[in-house]
Amino acid sequence: MSRSIIQLIAFLVMLLLITPFQTPNLFVMERSLNDNKTIQQVAMNKNTLLEKIKEKSVEYKEPPQDARIDKVWKKIPGRNGIKVNIEKSFEKMKQKGEFDESLLVFDQIEPEITIKDLAPSPIYKGHPEKQMVSLLINVAWGEKNIPSILNTLKKHQVKATFFIEGKWASNNTDLVKMIHEEEHIIGNHAFDHPDMNRLSAEENMSQIKKTNDILKAITGESPRWFAPPSGSFNDEVVKVASKLEMNTVLWSVDTIDWKKPTTSVMVNRVMSNIHPGAMILMHPTDVIEQGLEQLVLNLKEKEYKIGTVERLLSEKR
Repeated sequence: MSRSIIQLIAFLVMLLLITPFQTPNLFVMERSLNDNKTIQQVAMNKNTLLEKIKEKSVEYKEPPQDARIDKVWKKIPGRNGIKVNIEKSFEKMKQKGEFDESLLVFDQIEPEITIKDLAPSPIYKGHPEKQMVSLLINVAWGEKNIPSILNTLKKHQVKATFFIEGKWASNNTDLVKMIHEEEHIIGNHAFDHPDMNRLSAEENMSQIKKTNDILKAITGESPRWFAPPSGSFNDEVVKVASKLEMNTVLWSVDTIDWKKPTTSVMVNRVMSNIHPGAMILMHPTDVIEQGLEQLVLNLKEKEYKIGTVERLLSEKR
C-alpha cells in the first residue's frame, strides 16, 4: 500500500475520532450567540425604557411656587414643585420592561420663599391648589363636648388644631392633656377672650405670652399658632404674635355653630363654601359634637385630606 494512501486513511480515522467531541462545541457556540443576542436585546430595551422615562419626565415637571402676600387673603403659603426621579423610576420599571406611569417616582422641589420668609400678616387659608382642609376648633367653653369630639376625630383618623384660651386651659388641664395626647395641634386663643383690637401692644403681649406659658406648662410645648378671639385683630396684634415667633390664623369657612343651627344646616353651610386649602372654624358646641362625623365623611367623600394647620400651611404636597 502506498505511503499516500496510508496517510489518507490515518487522516480519515482521526477525523472520525475528533468529530463526536467537536459537535457539542458547535451547539455551545450557537447557544452562546443566542445568549449574546438576548443580552443585547435586553440592553436595547433598557436603554429605550430609560429614554422614554427621560422624555416623559418633562411633561410631569412642575416648578415650585413661592409664598406670597395677597391683597385680600394676606399670607398664602408656597407649594413644592415636582420632578421625576429618573433613576428610581427606572429601577421600579425595569423588571416590567416597559413604561408605566403608575410606577413613576417623584421628588419635591422646595420654593425659594416660604411662609416663614414673609413679613407679619394674618393667614386665612392654605395654598389654593392643595387638596386639603383644616379644622380649627376654638376653645373657651364647651368642655362637656370635648371628649366626644376627640373620639370622633380618632375614629376617622383626623387631626385638628385646637386654639385654647389660657384661662380655660388653667381650669381644664386634664382636657388640654387629653387633646395633646391625641396628637392634635394646640394653638393660643389669648388668655380671657378679649377684643384684642382695642388693647395696647403691651396688653396684647401679656394676653398671648401668659397663655403660652400656661399651655407649655401643661403640654411641654410652646404654641406656634395664634387665633385672636372673635377674629378681632389689627396690625399690632399680628406683629406682637410675630415677635413671639407665632403666626396669626383666621379662617375661610365658618360653621357659625354658635348660632345653634341644625346639623344639616351646619354641614351644608360648610360644604357649599368648601375649597382647597380651606380653614374651617368651629367650637365645641352641641351641633359640632353631633354633626362632626357627618362633616368629616362629606369632606372625605369630596376627596379632601383633613390635616392640622401645620400640615395645611406647609409647602409639601
